[in-house]
Amino acid sequence: MTYGLLQCDHVDDHNRHLAGDYNDMFADLLPGHWRVYDLTAGDFPEPRECDAWVVTGSHYSVYDDVPWIHQFKQLVRSIDAAGVPLFGVCFGHQMMAHALGGRTAKCPRGWGVGVHHFRVHTPEPWMQPPLETVSLLMSCQDQVEVLPPGAVVLASSDHCPVAIYRCRAMLGVQGHPEWQPPYSRALIEQRIPSLGPELSAKALASLDQPRHSAEFAAWARAWFRLHGAV
Repeated sequence: MTYGLLQCDHVDDHNRHLAGDYNDMFADLLPGHWRVYDLTAGDFPEPRECDAWVVTGSHYSVYDDVPWIHQFKQLVRSIDAAGVPLFGVCFGHQMMAHALGGRTAKCPRGWGVGVHHFRVHTPEPWMQPPLETVSLLMSCQDQVEVLPPGAVVLASSDHCPVAIYRCRAMLGVQGHPEWQPPYSRALIEQRIPSLGPELSAKALASLDQPRHSAEFAAWARAWFRLHGAV
């Protein structure tokens, strides 16, 4: 199987010593054969060019008036029409909703940072190993506020009502299973002026909590198999 990474941002140079760029993080999360497409540089694939698609996070918002983001919106619609499975993380999760008839907006509950815990309330057979709660790193101001037609929420929290959802062959997660705590720590520390001291301290203290990155990677692989990417 060939994974296609739709890369929507890059790790700052001064943080790359922690875990590389985003393509390196996803290659560690889901070992296999990868092709990387830098959407920010205008490198766009055809919808069927890879067996499965993965979308990174980004410091952009999906509603920003930026040419490559408008083009990406159309690409997501084409991938959906082609039935090729797609796994969207953070910005990718939000773009799925934005492109397919839902809505993403600034979260009225504020930033989500550090380790967050999502309750699984719609378990499905492909979600192996089964979990009652999924704990993942978060770093976002935007959230999916309105689901696209046909979407089903799989997990949520009080802060993030649409934490994990599926829509046809697309699976989205607001958290970051590909991140490791040292990278999250670096981002939190450099954003203290925006986050404020109280939220920053709480987020930093959460980084020692257990996470389910490996389990979520198994879910992603099962999702791809379920939708014919083998």
